[in-house]
Amino acid sequence: KMSRPEHVAPPEMFYAGEEAKKYATNSRMREIQTTLSERALELLALPSENCMLLDIGCGSGLSGEVITEAGHCWIGCDISHDMLKVAKSMEVEGDVLLSDMGQGLPFRPASFDGAISISAIQWLCNADTAAANPYRRLLTFFTALHHALVRGGRAVLQWYPENPAQMELVTSCAMRCGFGGGLLVDYPHSTRAKKYFLVLFAGQRDGTPPQQMPKAMGDGGKETVDFANKRNRDRRGKKETRGVNAKEWVRNKKQRQRAQGKAVPEDSKYTARKRRPKF
Repeated sequence: KMSRPEHVAPPEMFYAGEEAKKYATNSRMREIQTTLSERALELLALPSENCMLLDIGCGSGLSGEVITEAGHCWIGCDISHDMLKVAKSMEVEGDVLLSDMGQGLPFRPASFDGAISISAIQWLCNADTAAANPYRRLLTFFTALHHALVRGGRAVLQWYPENPAQMELVTSCAMRCGFGGGLLVDYPHSTRAKKYFLVLFAGQRDGTPPQQMPKAMGDGGKETVDFANKRNRDRRGKKETRGVNAKEWVRNKKQRQRAQGKAVPEDSKYTARKRRPKF
C-alpha cells in the first residue's frame, strides 16, 4: 500500500525538485488535474465571465490554466517554492505567490468571487511539527477564506480525506467559520472514480434565493452530505422507526453510509441476525 504524500514529508519538501517538474511533464498527472479543475469550476456555478478567483494550492498552475480558458482571472498561492517556479516557467496568466494557507490568506476582505483548490486541503490535517495543530490551522484557513470571498461567493475544495474522522473535522471547522454547504461525493460507489468536493457558501447575495447543493455525479442516489444545519438536526428527537424491522433498518443504514462514500461490509445471510445468548 502506497503512503499518503502528507505522511512522507511536509508539502514544501515533498513537492520540490523532480517532483515539482512532474507536474509540467507527466501527461497523466496533467490530465487528472485538468479534469478535477474543470469539475470544480462547474460546481462553482459562477454567474458570468471575468470573475476573480482564488486558486489555493495552485502548484504549477494547471488548475489556473483551466480558469483562464473559462474566461476568468485568478491569483494562486502555494507553499512550495519549486512548484511556483514551474508555474512561472510555464508563463501562466494568473499571479502566484508563496503562502502557507494554514497561516491564513494575505488578501483583503471580499477580494474574490470564488475559490477552488485541487488536492491541497488534506495537508492541513497533518502535524508536520510538534507545534503544528491541525484544528487551529483549519480554523485559521477557513476564517481567512470566508473573509476573502464576496458575500454569496462559493468555494469548491477537492481533496482526499484519509478517514471519516478527518471528513468530520474539516467540515465542522468550515461550518464553525460561517460557511454553509456540504461534502459532495462524485461516484460514491466506485473505488477508483470516487472524488470528494467540499462545496462551501459564504452567505448569500441580497435578493437571491438560498444557495442549494449541486448534484453529484454517480448513480442517482443521495450523494451529498449537508452540514449547514447540523446543530439543528442534532437537537431533534429520534426518527420514527415504527413498522421497520431490524434487518431492514440495518440495510437502510448501510445503504446511506455507502452513498456517503464510507467503507461498509457487504450484506450476507448473517446481516442483522440475532445472536444466541452466551453461557
